[in-house]
Amino acid sequence: MPATLNVIFGPCAAGKTTYAHALARRENAVAFVLDEWGARLFGPDLQGPIEFAWMLERLGRCNALIWSTAEAVLAAGTSVVLDTGAMRRADRERIRQMAEAKSLSLQWHFVDAPREVRRARVAERNTAKGETFVMEVTPEMFEMLEAIYEPPAPAELEGAVLSASDDETAAASAAEQPDAVRQLGGVRLPSGSPVSRGSAGRGRNRGGRGP
Repeated sequence: MPATLNVIFGPCAAGKTTYAHALARRENAVAFVLDEWGARLFGPDLQGPIEFAWMLERLGRCNALIWSTAEAVLAAGTSVVLDTGAMRRADRERIRQMAEAKSLSLQWHFVDAPREVRRARVAERNTAKGETFVMEVTPEMFEMLEAIYEPPAPAELEGAVLSASDDETAAASAAEQPDAVRQLGGVRLPSGSPVSRGSAGRGRNRGGRGP
């Protein structure tokens, strides 16, 4: 089986990083998490509150470095889990085109949670600064990211793995237990609905064919 490029996407605080690390453990893959790279490379240089333009410029550089490193890992035969945001449709289309150009096996993973659940998670993370904490996300930053985020069109979810949950532990469990997932036919379920909560659909786009 060829190495797979697994791409995680979804809104802010949906549980993407928790899911990404759980998936990497299950698949013996290498996880690349943009926020972690940014915090390690540029966090020590930060003076005072984060300025959005300052952050975006540096995260853009991180993205380029992550992609080139991920390409090398894939070429060596090891699968990759990419958690770099992909919040806009144009971001996801660019990843699809890059994967197609390299003839990579591409698998999308959509991780979602209700807005108020995500808002509460951000506030809790800012206070607890637990295992997955990278940097403080202010209420203003959360609202800015909400404005940037573009939910996937139905076609983007065809063949994708879906994980919608009110609980990050449930999202990690979905990533770690492939037998527990179920096919949802590429239809986006409302966040927090009884059917979508803790469920996932499993499929694989090969040869760089994205949604």
